[in-house]
Amino acid sequence: MRSKFKWIFTLLVAFTMQFSFAQEKTVTGVVSDELGPIAGANVVVEGTTRGTTTDFDGNYTIKAKQGEVLVISYTGKKVAKVTIAAANLYNVSLKDDVLQGVDVVVLGYGVEKGKNEITGNVVKLSTADLEKSTFLSIDQAMQGKVAGLTISTSSGTPGSVQDVRIRGIQSINASNSPLYVIDGVPVVNGDLDGSGGVNGSLNALSSLNPNDIESMTVLKDAAATSVYGARGTNGVIIITTKKGKKGDAKFNFRAGVGFVNNASRGLTPLNGSQKQELFEEAIFNSFGGIIGDPADTYDFIDAVGIAPDLIDWNNNGRQNYDWEKEMMNKDAMVNDYGLSVSSGNEKNSFYASLGLNNSEGTTIGSDYKRIVGVINYQTDLTSKLKFYTSLNGSNIIQNGVMEGGAYFSNPNLSKYFLSPWINPYNADGSYNIVDINNFTSLHNTLYTATKNIRRNEVVRATSNSRVEYDIIKDLKFTSVIGLDYILTTYKGYANPNHGDGEGIGGYLEESASRNFNLVAQNSLDYKFRIKDKHRFAVKGLVEYQKNKANYLYAYGENFPNDIFTSLDNTSANQAVSGNYSDWASRSLLGLVNYNFNNKYLVDVSYRYEGNSRFIQQERFGSFYSVGLAWNIHEEEFAKKALPFFSTLRLRGSHGLSGNAGIGLNEYQSLLNFDGSYNQNPGSYPSTFGNNVGWENAVKNDFGLDFGMFEERLRGSFAYFDNKTYDMLLDVPLPLSSGFTSTRANVGEMTNKGLEIELSYDIIKNNNLTWNISGNYTALQNEVTKMSDLVPTITTGTRRIEVGHTVNEWYMPTWAGVDPANGDPLWYVNGVDGATTNIYANAERVYQGESALPTYSGGLSTSINYKGFFVDASIYFAGGHKVYEDWAGYTQTSRASRFGPFNATTVLYDGRWQQPGDIATHPRLEWNNTIVNNSTNTSSRFLYDGDYVRLRDISFGYNVPSSFLKGTGLDGVQFVVRGNNLLTWVKDDRLKYDPEVRADGFTRLSTPPTKSVMFQLNLNF
Repeated sequence: MRSKFKWIFTLLVAFTMQFSFAQEKTVTGVVSDELGPIAGANVVVEGTTRGTTTDFDGNYTIKAKQGEVLVISYTGKKVAKVTIAAANLYNVSLKDDVLQGVDVVVLGYGVEKGKNEITGNVVKLSTADLEKSTFLSIDQAMQGKVAGLTISTSSGTPGSVQDVRIRGIQSINASNSPLYVIDGVPVVNGDLDGSGGVNGSLNALSSLNPNDIESMTVLKDAAATSVYGARGTNGVIIITTKKGKKGDAKFNFRAGVGFVNNASRGLTPLNGSQKQELFEEAIFNSFGGIIGDPADTYDFIDAVGIAPDLIDWNNNGRQNYDWEKEMMNKDAMVNDYGLSVSSGNEKNSFYASLGLNNSEGTTIGSDYKRIVGVINYQTDLTSKLKFYTSLNGSNIIQNGVMEGGAYFSNPNLSKYFLSPWINPYNADGSYNIVDINNFTSLHNTLYTATKNIRRNEVVRATSNSRVEYDIIKDLKFTSVIGLDYILTTYKGYANPNHGDGEGIGGYLEESASRNFNLVAQNSLDYKFRIKDKHRFAVKGLVEYQKNKANYLYAYGENFPNDIFTSLDNTSANQAVSGNYSDWASRSLLGLVNYNFNNKYLVDVSYRYEGNSRFIQQERFGSFYSVGLAWNIHEEEFAKKALPFFSTLRLRGSHGLSGNAGIGLNEYQSLLNFDGSYNQNPGSYPSTFGNNVGWENAVKNDFGLDFGMFEERLRGSFAYFDNKTYDMLLDVPLPLSSGFTSTRANVGEMTNKGLEIELSYDIIKNNNLTWNISGNYTALQNEVTKMSDLVPTITTGTRRIEVGHTVNEWYMPTWAGVDPANGDPLWYVNGVDGATTNIYANAERVYQGESALPTYSGGLSTSINYKGFFVDASIYFAGGHKVYEDWAGYTQTSRASRFGPFNATTVLYDGRWQQPGDIATHPRLEWNNTIVNNSTNTSSRFLYDGDYVRLRDISFGYNVPSSFLKGTGLDGVQFVVRGNNLLTWVKDDRLKYDPEVRADGFTRLSTPPTKSVMFQLNLNF
């Protein structure tokens, strides 16, 4: 009986224990590392779809049963597993995973490597790096963050194109822009503006929402870029978008409101009194013998009628009219909002977002609106088959201004050209569009900015889809297809009452541009090991890219009124035109990676590529790269002799890449059929044709990477030597051919430089972290060979010649103003010694520098203390010169020019007035040849381009989760961000913003902007 009772008792205990193990309960805990709690860590019950993420204080809560296993993961940390027992509290400390923490896309095409597996030169920017910028276009966030990368703002108008250069200028005539790759697929990039440059530009990258970007990786050397063949010769920027994360659906809402102003003012226009003083002085200097007494100069001006606007201004009370102020949109508003959701389980993940942006321009008449929607989805269809797709749709409306040239309705031009003697308004407050015609040929830009239309609208849809199939263990097939469709429409309307449309009843031009880009990739990946220490990865890939572009243009004049603005309302000079173009490339790619015991690494790539831009015999080219790396810190001797080095590695690469960035169909001898004769179709030769082949570049890179004191001090040193040969340059043709030049493979050029990157964690504990980092690049460019037919290429300001930097400034050298008589002076020999006041007698010489910075870099710091944080970074560049392009008007001493328009205060403050004056500007004259020539091209308006800019600064606070209990919120963040708030310029003569386009010229366009944004970030 006792024995039977024992058996029954044992069964009851076992049943009770089994029931308790099977019963689900609530498990809590804190996930942390050596610095403290980790927000956003994934906590998943292994083998199930149950999961969650930690809040800002690292807390998590999840339902689990005894015996089940929690899997805790976070980017940059080793995965931890915890088996649930009787307890309900499980705190987990995650350890650093160095490889995982610095995963970067090295070769693209789905290949990801850790920092100690890289043989090439790459730099990765994470979400934390990118979100510090408040600019519309994601490429602007890279400035000052990547050694060897320079960015120049073409205009401060919202959505404008940026000039991005990686390691200098790689080509003279072919493209210098890097390749952009989104989620493994090359995409269309560049200028989408439909006005033909009248409005400035519209950046294709502005169609992306920066909040959807997970990371950006910059590939710089041959080992990293050669896999992309010709497209990667100028560097590659890989953009990785955000994907869904395992766990319950998590929402994020962002809201930002701010204001924007010009980062620099530029030259200051004269007010009415200043202009009158200068004008009278110029008239007396020229006609003093007739006038006699300087006090009679005004009466002389009135009598001869050379300045009726001055007389009218004086007769009406001498009120100063500030056109500069009228053209500005001070404190332009910016509104940015975004909502995203992320969820996932063991088999599926999902990410979706919607972003809205509304940005005003800092000049009247300009603004930008954008809406972007994104859906990313990944799923394991079977144990062997995976599917991924990404859809991105965007709509952009950019109202621009005519800042692409010398257009009278350009507000940036008008503020310097419209006279302070002319009233912008009538007595009743309406715009002055009648009386103004009595005094100037310029338009009243206030009116044209209101009544005219200069609008770009872009609809862009991109789709990237990928299928992966595991054929057998370690052998995988991948198929990728990327589609990119861009529809750009432009509307340029000029009203019939005033401005460009006056006299023709107004006009309208409209265009529609459609671009379709297809990329298809199929690849096989095979990985295997030999005796554990020898690891191999092999990839074979076939890629095809096809681009098609359609363009349609229509024009018409003479509207019945200023209400209708459609083409069918025009009644005169109607015209239509259109064209179609396409290009294609095909490529075969092979990659081999060898890793011996994580110590010695070898990467080899070979790409055979064909491009339809070349004649059939020259269409295909072969490109390759070899990369080597030695992880010294993995050696036993290093672990003993150098224990303070957590990372120490040498790397180097060599490779050949190409450049096909020239116009379409140049190799063909073609006729144009858009001519007419007596209303009959006509044709004429349009291209001469050529037999050019690829422009090639040999690239060498050597680097040292290190990490010390458990990675608290990190850095790298790199030296690169790039040689471009068979450059695609123009050579002359006999005039009898009907053409002036054709393209040929001639010329060579080198780019050499040094790059340094350093980062140090000054303080690193649970309450306080402080990091400082920086990068520096020194660059040397030299032309080493030119064609015998064209030994030099000379423009009005620059020259290309062997032994010099490409496009080095080439002009007479300014010698100042003659103190005796106020004449302009130049050095006769262009260097020193004898001077001349005859411009034609001054020799043109090299000025020693070009528009290309010889050094650039950035410095950043980040401080975090108990939820509060401060981030700041500066950008600097120098060793180059900037030329003031409009000085012939804004700084002229010629009154017959500034009289109808205006001048600036540098002329007022620096002019010569009497013998002995040490002046910056010659004496004022009405119309004197010697004085007039003072604003001709010379080093007078060539300035040192060195500058330092506070690129971004942020102050923020993460609200502790303990304050949010019961609110339904997982996290709240408040941030104030500033961009371009301070700028220091070396040359105080340079009044315009020093950040100019890559060609080095200042322009009368909207300058780069500075902004302050107030942002709210909610997680729930």
